[in-house]
Amino acid sequence: MDRPPGANGTDPSNGINHNAATREPPAAATPSKQTPGLDPQPVNDEPNTGEPGPRGSSTRRRRRRGRYFGPDGKLRPFRLLRGDAANLRARWPSDWTVFNQQVVASAVYVFFTNLLPGITFAGDLAVQTGRSWGTVEVVLSTGLCGVVFAVFSAQPLTILGVTGPFAVLAENIYKLCETRFQVDFLSLMAWTLIHAGWMHALLAALNAHDWTMRYVTHFSADVFSLLNSVIYVHKAALELQREHARARSRADSDGGDIEAALAPFLYAVLGATGTCLFAVLLSTAPTSWAPLFPRWARLGLGEYAAALSVLLWVGVPHMGDLAALDHARLEVQGEALRPSAWPARGTFVVEFWRLPVEWVFLAVVPGAIVTVLFFFDHEISSIICASRSRYGVRKPGGFAWDVALLGVTTAVCGVVGVPPANGLLPQAPLHTESLLHYVDGDDDADGDDDGGAEASRGADDDREWEEEEQEQQPARPAAASSPSSTLSTPTSSSSPPPSPAARTHEQRYSPLLQAALILAFIAPPLQRLLGLTPTSVLAGLFLFMAYQSLRANPMLARVGQLVTPPSALPSLPRRVSWRGVHAFTVAQLLLTGLVFGVTLTVAAPAFPLLIVALVPLRLTLMPRLWSRETLAFVDAWACRPGRPEDGRGRASSRGEGDGTTMAAAVDDGSATADRGASAARAASASDAEKGLGV
Repeated sequence: MDRPPGANGTDPSNGINHNAATREPPAAATPSKQTPGLDPQPVNDEPNTGEPGPRGSSTRRRRRRGRYFGPDGKLRPFRLLRGDAANLRARWPSDWTVFNQQVVASAVYVFFTNLLPGITFAGDLAVQTGRSWGTVEVVLSTGLCGVVFAVFSAQPLTILGVTGPFAVLAENIYKLCETRFQVDFLSLMAWTLIHAGWMHALLAALNAHDWTMRYVTHFSADVFSLLNSVIYVHKAALELQREHARARSRADSDGGDIEAALAPFLYAVLGATGTCLFAVLLSTAPTSWAPLFPRWARLGLGEYAAALSVLLWVGVPHMGDLAALDHARLEVQGEALRPSAWPARGTFVVEFWRLPVEWVFLAVVPGAIVTVLFFFDHEISSIICASRSRYGVRKPGGFAWDVALLGVTTAVCGVVGVPPANGLLPQAPLHTESLLHYVDGDDDADGDDDGGAEASRGADDDREWEEEEQEQQPARPAAASSPSSTLSTPTSSSSPPPSPAARTHEQRYSPLLQAALILAFIAPPLQRLLGLTPTSVLAGLFLFMAYQSLRANPMLARVGQLVTPPSALPSLPRRVSWRGVHAFTVAQLLLTGLVFGVTLTVAAPAFPLLIVALVPLRLTLMPRLWSRETLAFVDAWACRPGRPEDGRGRASSRGEGDGTTMAAAVDDGSATADRGASAARAASASDAEKGLGV
C-alpha cells in the first residue's frame, strides 16, 4: 500500500528503482513534519509523479489552471457554446413532435400581444425618428427575428420584438444625430448594430452568462421590469400629449375655436382609457367571471382580451357624430412594400459604407450600450419564461447560443435598416403561461419529450457551480435540513397522492406561427388595415401592457404592503422586520425613478449602464445597510437556486442563531408571499386545460 511522501522518510514508490541523480537516498529524505524543532513540510496530496516537491507544486497549479481554462474549464472560451450546441441537437427533433389545440391558441394569443404593442412602438418611433423607422420596419423586424429564433434558438419559448427601452435609446440617438452630430441616423445605427453584433458573439464565446447573469438577483430584475411598466405609461402620456398639441395647432389655424378643436383630444383620452379598461376587464374573465358563460368562453375572452378591445375601439370612432371628428391614425405604407421614409429612402438596405470613417469607430460606444441593454433584457426574458419552478420547464435552454444568434439578427437588422428585436417582457412569460398545463405527479405522458440524455448538460453545469459555492460555505448539520425535504418523502402507503405538476408544451410551432403571422402584415393590404387604428387605441394598449407587466412584478405586492396597517400584515420569519422589508421596497422604487429620470435627459443613451450597475450595488453596498435575514427574505438569485446570503459567515447585528432555521423560515415566507400568484396561475391553467380539452 502506498504511503504519502514525507510520512516516514521512505520512498513512496515502494521499491521501484529511480535514477540516483534525480532522487535523494532515503537517509537524506526530508524529516517528518512531526519532528520537533524543524519546520513542517507540506503534505503532497497530488498523485506521485516521480518529481521533486517543487515540480509537484507546479502540477497542482496546472491542474488548477485546467479547472478554469481546460477543455471543460469554467473560463474556457466557447465552453457554453459547445454545450448549448449539444443541447440544441438533442432537443431540436422533439421540439417538432408536440402540436395540439393549446399550441394553436397560444400562437394566436402571442400574435396579438406581440403585434399590437409593436404597432404602438412603431407609431411612436415614426414620430420620434422622423419616419426613419415606422410600422413596416417594426413589423418586418419582429416577424423576421421571430422566425429565426423560433427555428434556430436554443430556447424557443422566448418571444422577440422591439422593446420600450430600445425605443427610448433610439429616439435619443436620433435627436443627437439631428441636433449635434449632423450625421445620417440610419447609417450610424447600422454601424452601431454591426458593432453590437460582434460584441454579442464575443460575450457568448467568453461564457459571459457565467460571470454576469449568475450574479443577478431579483432585485435588479424587478427594477428593470418596473422600468418597462413606467416606460409604457410614459409612452401613453406622450401619445395623448401629441394629440393635445395637434388640437391646439388646429385651433390656432381655425381662428380660435378651442372647444371644437379639443373634441378629438377629449375623445382620445376616452378611447385610451376605454381600450385599457375593457382589455383589463376581459383579461379577468377566466378566473373572475365564474359562473357566467362556459369555461371555454371565459378562456377565449381572456386570451383575446387585447384583440377584442382593439377591435371594439377601432370601430367606435365610426359611430354617430364621432365619425365627424378628425381622429389621428397610425401612419402606414399601404400602397407598396417600401420604407416608411419613402421616397427619401428608396430601399431598405442602408448605405452604411458612406458614413465617415471616424463615425464608424465612434459607433462602438452606442454599440456597447445596445449590447449591454440587449444582453441584460434578453437574458432576463429567457430566465423568467423558462423557469423550472414556475412552469415546469424541463428542456435546457442555451444562453450563450441565443446571445450569439441575437448578435447575428441585430447586425442584419442594422444593414437592412430596421430596429432590432430582442426578448420581450411580459410577452415571453405570457407565452409560457399560455402553454402551461398540469399532469399527475411526475407523469411524463403528456407528449413532451425531454430531448434526450444530452439535454441535461445545462443542469449538470448549474449543479457544478452550486457544488463549488457549497464548498466555500460552512457545513450545516444533517438534522437542520429544510422541513420540506423531510416531508416530501412518503412514509407509508396511505400517503396522499402527489399534487399535479406544472408542465409546459416545449415546442417551436407557437413561436413560429405567431412570427409568421406578424411577418405577413408587411403586405400592403394588411398595412392598410393597420392604418385604421387610431392613436388613442395605441395609447390604451400602452397602458394595458404596463398593467400586464406590473401585475407580474413581485414588487406590486410589497408596494401594497407599504400602505397596509401593521396589524393586517402577516408574520415574518425570525430576525426579519417589516421596516427592513419596506425600506428594501422603497429603495427599488427610488432606483427605478432615478433610472427613468435619466431616460428623460441628454444622458438617456447611457441608462442601460445604470441597470447593470444595480448588480454590484446589490452584492456590495446593500448587505451593509440591510441584515442578512432581511435580504434573504426579499431577494434571491434570478437564474439559479439559492440567495447571495446563503452560507455567509457574517452574523447580523442582532446575533446569529441557527442559520438553518432562518433559511427554512425564509423559504416558507417566500412561498407564502408568492402563494396568491401561484394560485391564480394554477386556476387559469386549470381553466385552460378544461376549456381546450388538453
